[in-house]
Amino acid sequence: MRFLHTSDWHLGRTLHGVDLIDAQRAVLDQVCQIAVTEAVDAVLISGDVYDRAVPPVEAVSLFEDVLATLARVTTVIVTGGNHDSAIRLGFGSSLFTDRVHVRTSLDSIAEPVMVGDVAVYPLPYLDPDAARSALAGGPEPLPRSHQAVMSAAMDLVRADLAARPGATRSIVMAHAFVVGGAVSDSERSIVVGGVDSVAADTFAGLDYAALGHLHGPQQPQTSSDTILRYSGSPLRYSFSERTQTKSVTVLDLDADGVRVRAVALNQPREMTELTGELAELLAGTAHEQEWVRITITDRSRPERMFDRIKARYPFVLQVFHVPAALATEAGTVRAATQHHTRAVRELGGDFIRYVTGVEPLEAELDLFDGAFETATAQLAAAE
Repeated sequence: MRFLHTSDWHLGRTLHGVDLIDAQRAVLDQVCQIAVTEAVDAVLISGDVYDRAVPPVEAVSLFEDVLATLARVTTVIVTGGNHDSAIRLGFGSSLFTDRVHVRTSLDSIAEPVMVGDVAVYPLPYLDPDAARSALAGGPEPLPRSHQAVMSAAMDLVRADLAARPGATRSIVMAHAFVVGGAVSDSERSIVVGGVDSVAADTFAGLDYAALGHLHGPQQPQTSSDTILRYSGSPLRYSFSERTQTKSVTVLDLDADGVRVRAVALNQPREMTELTGELAELLAGTAHEQEWVRITITDRSRPERMFDRIKARYPFVLQVFHVPAALATEAGTVRAATQHHTRAVRELGGDFIRYVTGVEPLEAELDLFDGAFETATAQLAAAE
């Protein structure tokens, strides 16, 4: 049997204020095409379909379109993540055809979706506060940690699997931070009670763990025979992910064992960081179609800095002014206090012009001076 594993779509997300719905549609079109090309028996979506509990209408419409497209060619199994609302994601799931399975309830943890002879156990995101009583199996709730609730869920999964024919292959879908995984800036912490991680061996006894939550494709190590893998997000959601090759995972389970491979996804736009003086950056001839983050290193803040950069790089997301002398001191507050006071008034003036479109008043610039002097005095006192 062949499966396509993906997760962390985060539909409805923005990138530094830029709507990503068109970019998300572009990469999900590729996911649908890969499902057809690879002739997969099922698509596994391991949580964080949406970026927030109440997603925008455009995000819901896109998810509906993708589900309809995939359901025409294969089975689709979806679980909720820590960003999803279980109620909203699971709404109408009892009305879906046999081609679409959306699992958001704790009640069906030990009920697999059978794809041929493969038992797929879709675990919704297990919030410890909600799951520690439901999964306790007794009057006392489980400890308030992800490890406790995931261990209890996996005990139920293994008990169900043990009652099935010995030849049954198995997959568990889970949304969690497994010890040893590499994080990105765009992931929301799932710390609860100071314990946010799950041991890799928690998933022992199954053939494959289709993981969601971490945005970089990776394969945590375990001492068991279970293969654990994060498919990663299909789109880059922060500059910390700019060098990641985004992909989906194609998984084959057969008599020879378990085989996984990544199928790369083309990104609608590359992400680049640029650093240099304004004149040098404006004279460049590349990166104009990329999402860029730019650091200007001129000694003094250039006039109309953002507008001039925006005219040259239309998809710029962030612009910083860090003079070269400041950069050599790691951008510390101490280095900032050594900057000429006039730069504070210039910075304040640029900010007011950008926000209001009019020239700043002297009284407004005085406020910037006063705040700077107060911060300097507090720093000196702290020393």
